[in-house]
Amino acid sequence: MISPAARDALQAWLAAERALKGAAENTITAYTRDVADFLTFMTLHKGETQGLRPLAQIGVSDMRAWMAHTRSDDVGPRSLARKLSAVKSFYRWLSEREGFEPTAVLATRSPRFQRKLPRPLTEEAARAVIATVDLQSQSPWISARDQAVITLLYGCGLRISEALSLTGADVPLGEALRITGKGGKERIVPVLPAARAAVTAYIRLCPYPLEPETPLFLGARGGKLAPRIVQKVMAQVRMQLGLPATATPHAMRHSFATHLLNAGGDLRAIQELLGHASLSTTQAYTGVDTARLMEVYQRAHPKA
Repeated sequence: MISPAARDALQAWLAAERALKGAAENTITAYTRDVADFLTFMTLHKGETQGLRPLAQIGVSDMRAWMAHTRSDDVGPRSLARKLSAVKSFYRWLSEREGFEPTAVLATRSPRFQRKLPRPLTEEAARAVIATVDLQSQSPWISARDQAVITLLYGCGLRISEALSLTGADVPLGEALRITGKGGKERIVPVLPAARAAVTAYIRLCPYPLEPETPLFLGARGGKLAPRIVQKVMAQVRMQLGLPATATPHAMRHSFATHLLNAGGDLRAIQELLGHASLSTTQAYTGVDTARLMEVYQRAHPKA
């Protein structure tokens, strides 16, 4: 349904996103799907295969038709906004390469949606989660493994993918870890003694040999631990503790950031620890209430 020229252009753009912007594979997969769906729709909408010249002539009415069609497939505002962002990124690149004016596409307004802010756990709940994770398996080494993973999420602010990407070469853990996050961006995160102790306990009990090139956290059969296993363990823990559905592995990372800020941590420093490209992302990430912010303002502002 997509013309060879459009398909080649899409692949060239994806290659540029990988090489120049360091886009993660999950992002590339989403881009591929979203832009391919757009190109397929335009072929059906126009009644002919859309080569590069027809694509350069997409107008406001065409964009409205695509938006309406996408919404009719029960696609929510948040997902539609993501798809539109991918299409706009592709058109910026394509218009520069082919020399046409992409105003009709770039001027299309993104649908409004209520941004869901992350909900961190309280400090007491975070500590209870780590303690309760240890009770979820009858196998001591698996209990130690799960507790070590969750402790790293909360103690170091790691994404679950970052924790599960650690290898045997990363141990024994020192006072800091070099983490490669989204977009290939590297950062240094301090490692608390509790996190080092949890990982050490896991390694001591693990029945499989840990080589420098093998994953640090292993599944029951010796393969790389899957994120869904950690998510399942967290689901069991939150049921036992009566925590809301928002108490996910990622919520432990939210809690890390929020508790640091509550304790007087600098927002810029927390941004670096989390590996966020934008400070606004860190601000949305932390669940500090207005009273706490006013307290910091009154204490720290030179004219207060």
